[in-house]
Amino acid sequence: MTMSSPRTVAAVDVCSVVACLTGELPALPDAVTGIQVRADLVGDLDPTVLRGRSPAELTYSLRGPGHTAERHQRLLQAAREYDVVELEADRDLTSWLLNAIPPYRRQIRWHGAIGSIEARLHVVETPDALSLLGKLDRDDVTAYATGPAGTWTRLLAPRLGAPVVFGRLGDAEPDGMPSLSQLLDDYQFPQLRPIDALYGIIGADVSRSLSPRLHNVAYRELDLPALYLPMTTPRLDSVIDILAGATVVSPYKSAAVRMADSASADAAKADGANLLVRGRHGWRAFCTDPVGVLKPLQRRGILLEGRRAAVVGCGGAGRGAAVGLMRAGLSPTMVNRGIRRGARAARRLGLDFVPLKRFDAGDYDLVVHATPLREESPFSVAGMGPGAVVLDLAYGSRETALITAGRRRGLTVVDGWDVLVVEVARQFRLMTGRRMPPVDAAALREE
Repeated sequence: MTMSSPRTVAAVDVCSVVACLTGELPALPDAVTGIQVRADLVGDLDPTVLRGRSPAELTYSLRGPGHTAERHQRLLQAAREYDVVELEADRDLTSWLLNAIPPYRRQIRWHGAIGSIEARLHVVETPDALSLLGKLDRDDVTAYATGPAGTWTRLLAPRLGAPVVFGRLGDAEPDGMPSLSQLLDDYQFPQLRPIDALYGIIGADVSRSLSPRLHNVAYRELDLPALYLPMTTPRLDSVIDILAGATVVSPYKSAAVRMADSASADAAKADGANLLVRGRHGWRAFCTDPVGVLKPLQRRGILLEGRRAAVVGCGGAGRGAAVGLMRAGLSPTMVNRGIRRGARAARRLGLDFVPLKRFDAGDYDLVVHATPLREESPFSVAGMGPGAVVLDLAYGSRETALITAGRRRGLTVVDGWDVLVVEVARQFRLMTGRRMPPVDAAALREE
């Protein structure tokens, strides 16, 4: 997907925020100027009740399958009660409906191409959303992709003139619509701050990443004209051209090294990069996992010299963690469920390898966990002795099973939140050249 230069990057602008109602209606902040009622999900609500709870403009939307005659009757009834009625371009643009609903009260939803019917707002779902907006140069059209690219194209569309951004009341879902809280808190809608640089986090699923919030808050504190987006994509090269820099997560870390014009020593050694930065000489790949592992241990006053270490998980994060421990003078044993992949990673690094099914954590006094598992422990800590350390790269809304087990055992534990804030700060510095304002891992975990 390509993107023209945003028309609003040089000046602050405003984009209307419309909340998509798919359940109960909570109290809404003043920034919300519209409510889109998904009647297919919540039924035909009484608009009088809704108006009593919010002054926002009401849009009626009826999606999904349904008998055309019955559907059109419901739309016609909604036109008598709601401010705006959404029409589906492929089944609702009949002459009698268009005569009953004047253009200033129509919202038309198109799939692929946009037609010539008049409306106050055209909503276009298309893989080429940003290109379409750049070419149209209209203030009555919003466009976005569906599926994985839905979130970041929705967030970028206002930069190309889209007058409205939709946010779900509740958690974000796979259709790509961000939550209302994300729009207001992470991206500060309805205001559009000027941006000179666009950054993002790229992976197979980054919808729950906290990196956008942390980076965007720092940009505001430092008054940097930049924006950071979550970019779930099936291909690394499909989005990289529009970015000045990117955090890279699974499964693209090795691909990031291969596509870069140069790589740091750590990224080259680990054959994995979690950061790409565009410079005068092209893309440079970095691996911040080594500092992400070492710095939290140093902050806790944990001495590494002489420790028997192991890294469980031989993907990009595990290889990066091993490089960090090697920099500190250790020779960690690599551990992996998949024997072939684990042995190959260990061989590349010149380290020993043990299959996970034969791994005994009691043989080590420092274990780094580098797999995505959160709800279950990939290994038992029962045999680990006093003074042993467990560092878990995974983090989530609840403490991981491994960290809980380590605490109960009386071990020293370092969780993924501490690693996250270190790596985000390092990546921020490499991307912007500025020092990131301090982030409190404990407060972030609490939030």
